[in-house]
Amino acid sequence: MRVFLAAVSKGTAPPEFLDQVIRHAESLVEQVFPVPPDTVAAVQRRFPGAVLLGWGNEGESGTRPALVMATDSRALGVTGTLLDWSGAHDLLNASSMRDTAHRMPGCFAALRIEPGAMTAVTDMTRACGVFYAETPELHIVGTRALLVHLVARDGRTIDWDVPALQSMVRQGYFLSDETPFEGVRALPPATTLEIRDGIRKITSVPLPGSGPVPESRRGKRDAIEGLAEALIETVRPLTDQVNLALTGGRDSRLMAALLHAAKVPFRVTTNGLDDHPDVVIARRIAAKLGVEHTVIPPKRTEQRDAVLVEHPLRRTFEVLRTCEGMTSAYETIVEYLPYSSRLTMSGQSGEILRGGFLYSQGNPAPKAMRRRVDVFFLKDEALFTEDANAHARRLAAPWQERAMTDPAQVLDHMYVTYRVGRWHAAARAGSLRRGDAVQPFLDNRVVAAALALDPMWRRSEEVVHELIGMFAPQLRRIPIEGAEWRFMAERTPSRWESLLARRQPPAPAAQKKGAGGWNWRTSPGEQLTAVLREGVLDGDVLWDIVRKDAVEDLFAAPAVKQPALAWNLYTVGAMLSGLYPGSVPDDLTPVEVRIPRA
Repeated sequence: MRVFLAAVSKGTAPPEFLDQVIRHAESLVEQVFPVPPDTVAAVQRRFPGAVLLGWGNEGESGTRPALVMATDSRALGVTGTLLDWSGAHDLLNASSMRDTAHRMPGCFAALRIEPGAMTAVTDMTRACGVFYAETPELHIVGTRALLVHLVARDGRTIDWDVPALQSMVRQGYFLSDETPFEGVRALPPATTLEIRDGIRKITSVPLPGSGPVPESRRGKRDAIEGLAEALIETVRPLTDQVNLALTGGRDSRLMAALLHAAKVPFRVTTNGLDDHPDVVIARRIAAKLGVEHTVIPPKRTEQRDAVLVEHPLRRTFEVLRTCEGMTSAYETIVEYLPYSSRLTMSGQSGEILRGGFLYSQGNPAPKAMRRRVDVFFLKDEALFTEDANAHARRLAAPWQERAMTDPAQVLDHMYVTYRVGRWHAAARAGSLRRGDAVQPFLDNRVVAAALALDPMWRRSEEVVHELIGMFAPQLRRIPIEGAEWRFMAERTPSRWESLLARRQPPAPAAQKKGAGGWNWRTSPGEQLTAVLREGVLDGDVLWDIVRKDAVEDLFAAPAVKQPALAWNLYTVGAMLSGLYPGSVPDDLTPVEVRIPRA
């Protein structure tokens, strides 16, 4: 993982002012970089009126460029992954960093300084976040929002942006460019921030529009082959073995098929109980492809009738520390391990190839899609204060306006902008601090090729189904966990397909009920609910965002019926109460959650 901070003087402070900024930033690294401090190396490059600080826990690497690359007049830091690392030299030397970055394959962000100037760029997904703020003397830009905030506040305590946190409670991530920290904003997707002569300029490139669905089968094949080639290019350089997190679903299966087609050596792991549909189906996929498969079961009590869940306060502290208050503790963030150069991969964010938020849009009517946009921003409206709802309506307005003419594209682009650009960008910090993640779905070239295909066509899942068939035809008849392929479920089957369906065994998800498909996060039980209830209601920090009486109603039942919302409230409440940054109590014991009987 790499962390960068750049500061550029506005020319109103003496030169030694930057010395103070550097000392302050260096004193904060242990607080903002979620790894053991003895694993972190630091680099500094300075020119008149500008400084770039970089920290990394990667150790020596023969494949990645130096933490900070520099010439006599420029210095560059790149976070994330470039398809070809020689592109870092192109970013360092380019006269227009913006033009170079926006056509470059990879999933990355970059900061470059020159005397008295700075440029920062994000890629099409902004999965590598860049954050910015300013003071009367400085422009401050970095890859960790808390670091930017604390440097801007010059040693003062955190100033929370409480109105912005309404989105965290509703969704568990931000539906805006806001952060938990007052005065700090995230740079949008495909955006360039330039600072020259003390003036900041931000320029964004709109996400690509899409073409119509090809009318002929050959036309469809040609369109999908363009996306297939972009995917193949993202893994073609890999020679070391990849560890793939495999489930019974669509997206990680596509990754397995892609690695198989590209002849990249890989092994697969699946988390879950032995009879969980993910485990059952992943085992069949691994057998078909002839790759090693490892199952990682959850921790259970000695009686094996319950799972042991980390205490919510400890879990929340680690999520806040890693994701900087931009992801709810409802989400599972991978725990810290020493950095390893072993490559990992998953199907995360594969919905980009399935129409973004359209993948979960049951009713494709334009009116229903426009209503979905409203719900994203104003979910659980009755729970929130009038001010919080007014804030949400302001954020929703531009998307609602766009949805009047093209609601499908809005749900497609909102997924990239927020679900990937805010939720995934925050959550992936957990994995980046422990190793290199290969993420073909987030590659600039892949995202551009996917968004160019009609979003409703991608929603049908025909595109992903055909890609899997191209890469690994032997996986075609292995069932998927959950619902059938949408384009098959929504069409009238031919006589031959009807006969074949009768011979095909039902998917394991349909065969197994009870504990096999159970998940403690969605069925938290009474004991975990009690801990969450106490944490939310005993505090006195949430009532500017949500109505106390409505929250009490939410927790009225012995087992909460909206566990994600309960976790979101718990996370924001813990944050505003001062849990983060700070230290978590040592005497927190795990919580038992009973496994339901079959």
